[in-house]
Amino acid sequence: MNPKRSLLRLFSHLDMPLTTLLGLLLLLSLIVVASASGENTDKILAHLFNMGVALSLMLIVSQVPPQRLMQFALPIYALGVILLLGVAVFGDVVNGSRRWLNLGVTRIQPSELMRLAVPMMLAWYLHYRQETLMRRDYVIAVGLLLLPVGFILKQPDLGTALLISASGFYILFLGGLSWRVILGLGAALLAFLPIVWNYLLHDYQQKRVLTLIDPASDPLGAGYHIIQSTIAIGSGGWLGKGLGSGTQAQLDFLPERTTDFIFAVYSEELGLLGNAVLISLYAAILWRGLHLASHAPNLFGRLLSGAIILTFFTYAFVNMGMVSGILPVVGVPLPLVSYGGTSMVTVLIGFGIVMSVATHKKLVKT
Repeated sequence: MNPKRSLLRLFSHLDMPLTTLLGLLLLLSLIVVASASGENTDKILAHLFNMGVALSLMLIVSQVPPQRLMQFALPIYALGVILLLGVAVFGDVVNGSRRWLNLGVTRIQPSELMRLAVPMMLAWYLHYRQETLMRRDYVIAVGLLLLPVGFILKQPDLGTALLISASGFYILFLGGLSWRVILGLGAALLAFLPIVWNYLLHDYQQKRVLTLIDPASDPLGAGYHIIQSTIAIGSGGWLGKGLGSGTQAQLDFLPERTTDFIFAVYSEELGLLGNAVLISLYAAILWRGLHLASHAPNLFGRLLSGAIILTFFTYAFVNMGMVSGILPVVGVPLPLVSYGGTSMVTVLIGFGIVMSVATHKKLVKT
């Protein structure tokens, strides 16, 4: 077999416009992580390694036909629920949260698996039932969503639970759930908020919400992150202070500056112009992803691709919102920009699925 032809066939499953946009975002990430870490060589090399692993997995997943992905949906979802149950019973407690499961050779965080498993499961179920979809099917789909979300809330991990809930909502919305039902569920959620506040939210989570309203009420405690990040964003001005010259980050005023609060570092050093470039990249990825999703060959592909893209954009919105002080701090990284391997791998595997749905359709047509 011709090696050149095999290589071209391998990369033929990548959507080049979307891959190019993702590559530009990763390049921007490498630059800002290098600056935020004080040009720490170990951290830069680790970030490059994470990128390499995540991109390789995206390429591998893009080779898997959508029909095979449908076959994996139920087993992966079931495995994820079993692992979440294992976390609830045997999980390791780190910083007051029980999120990790020790398998002996390594520790895993099953909630990360559910970021993809839940939308895959819901997309498969609605696709399987599409000929006879009834209200009870949507009720079952909501139950399939709430089961893992309940486990994740118990850990507690509010940020991941909210984002998985968002991915499930996108599946149901794209799957044809009527506006009347959506508004009814919204009203029920509002009525349920006092119970959530008093019985489901932990003290520190309530404090984060209250601190959002008045960060100065606890400037050295719960309000510290928001105060320092908003100072960093505001001081960046139009063009920023320059890479490596942001005082909030370089003088250690800004916590978690390479992970959850990297957007504050970016804003301080590259300013409003840099923010416009970053947001434009996210918007272009959203547009291209939704374009691919809208041309998927079946309901499963449309639902899953659409939910992955919309959830990706939601991640970015939530992170920028919490760093800017308009949303509570929930510990969500800036997708494909923040330092960290788990989030990057999960996001790029999702894009591998989107490309699989898009490119296998093209190959079938030809």
